[in-house]
Amino acid sequence: MDKNKAIPQGYMTVGEVAKKMDVTVRTLQHYDRKGLLSPSAISEGGRRLYTDKDIVKLHQILSLKHLGFSLNDIKNRLISLETSTEIAAVLSEQANAVRQKIESLSESLRELEVLREEVLQMQSVDFKKYADIIVNLQMKNDFYWLIKHFDEQTLDHIRSHFDKDSGKAFMDKFIRLQNEAIRLQNAGIPADSDEGQNFAKAYWNMITDFTGGDMSMLPKLIELGQFQNTDQRWKEKQDIANRYVEQVLGVYFSHLGVDPFQEETK
Repeated sequence: MDKNKAIPQGYMTVGEVAKKMDVTVRTLQHYDRKGLLSPSAISEGGRRLYTDKDIVKLHQILSLKHLGFSLNDIKNRLISLETSTEIAAVLSEQANAVRQKIESLSESLRELEVLREEVLQMQSVDFKKYADIIVNLQMKNDFYWLIKHFDEQTLDHIRSHFDKDSGKAFMDKFIRLQNEAIRLQNAGIPADSDEGQNFAKAYWNMITDFTGGDMSMLPKLIELGQFQNTDQRWKEKQDIANRYVEQVLGVYFSHLGVDPFQEETK
């Protein structure tokens, strides 16, 4: 048969090259189709034949691919470069791309480790909560851990009323007002003072923004500072803030002649 004819001296078959360079025959065929590494000759029997020069080029391709370059980059950019300055510039670009991948993978690793800790603290398997935690980790929300304490009704409410931006904006406002409550408490600002009541109005507006008019959500928001097994510093801060919030809201509702908390419990 033609395929059994002797291979000319100085040439190697595709199988020999594949074995020598530890790649598959299919890979070499793919490089040929891409116009990246075509055989130097075709035997009478139709076999692809390669030379040592082809081996050198294949080595270059595999080395550049190892550095993360795509086959298109290797074919259309690198092979055509002629000066060391041009090559250095492309290598610098690739180094930046690799650096970004490392940062992304490092962040993914951090998220995996954090999620693992949260999963261990949860009492049941809940993939919807896992997804919420991951989204908040990606948002760089430091309060992602609160999610595991919310029940499904509260989480469904949050999912339907807040997107990434508005959810983060609400949490930022909540923390800012909690810190303001601590400042007012420590400064001894009376609950019935103008400053105290202005704070009460701002705090109540935040609550109504969260509930969207659904007063059944009030107890859930109050629980933000009462979760068990939370960070001790968080609990201490929320205890101080909540004492002042209760005082100013008591006066605020008294002036309005309503008590939405009592109405909710009816």
